[in-house]
Amino acid sequence: MNTVLQTKNLCKTYIVNKRQNNVLKNIDLTVIEGEMVAIMGPSGSGKSTLLYCVSGMDKVTSGEVTFNGKDTTKLRENELAKLRLDEMGFIFQQMYMMKNLSVLDNIILPAVKSKKNSESRSQTEERGRALMHRLGIDDVGGNDINEVSGGQLQRACIARSMINSPKMIFADEPTGALNRASSDEVMNELLSLNRDGTTVMCVTHDPKVAAKCSRVLYLVDGKIVGEKEMGSFDGGEKELRDRERTLNNWLMEQGW
Repeated sequence: MNTVLQTKNLCKTYIVNKRQNNVLKNIDLTVIEGEMVAIMGPSGSGKSTLLYCVSGMDKVTSGEVTFNGKDTTKLRENELAKLRLDEMGFIFQQMYMMKNLSVLDNIILPAVKSKKNSESRSQTEERGRALMHRLGIDDVGGNDINEVSGGQLQRACIARSMINSPKMIFADEPTGALNRASSDEVMNELLSLNRDGTTVMCVTHDPKVAAKCSRVLYLVDGKIVGEKEMGSFDGGEKELRDRERTLNNWLMEQGW
């Protein structure tokens, strides 16, 4: 399998009140095409910072980040923006949407903005509706974003993240603002996309979410101190309970 993402000696340092805060320390990481990787760790361990650095949303202090064969640390800002738009998808805990656009228009916005998209507007809208159908939100395309539930809005965010057929989706606490039922729905959709070949990296504090991933990384004080291979999840309730039990035991060993 091909390597989608790789880091070597990745470091991120912030200067706060003239003091140096080393948030990430010599991170070596490889993500293979088709993986679904969860990043876990205590609050302040650097989980979200790692996600932002490897996806080019934040600049690294030192080290290398290679995404789909490109060293993102050497790209100019406009090149990096194009890479994020065309080859990456993003889902956040806070569901950032344009308030003056309908749900469908929000979903297709990245495709409209992408220079690689040679479709007509109607063709792009058709693809957007197909994604909405897949995610079970066909009936809210014309709605304003304040007229849908949190679960529907997060599924719309997933559709938006997929509109440019990304190599990889980066998700930062994608279920953090949802109730358990909506959280399960959103994770099932991410699992479905992953089974279809989309690589996913997901920051989460929820073992129930991480248990559905194929690999779990554990960060403490900016370092990867543990790694758990979980294998692919087939979707059965008994299997999920067993995976949650296995993961929870491992997390306790890590000091969770």
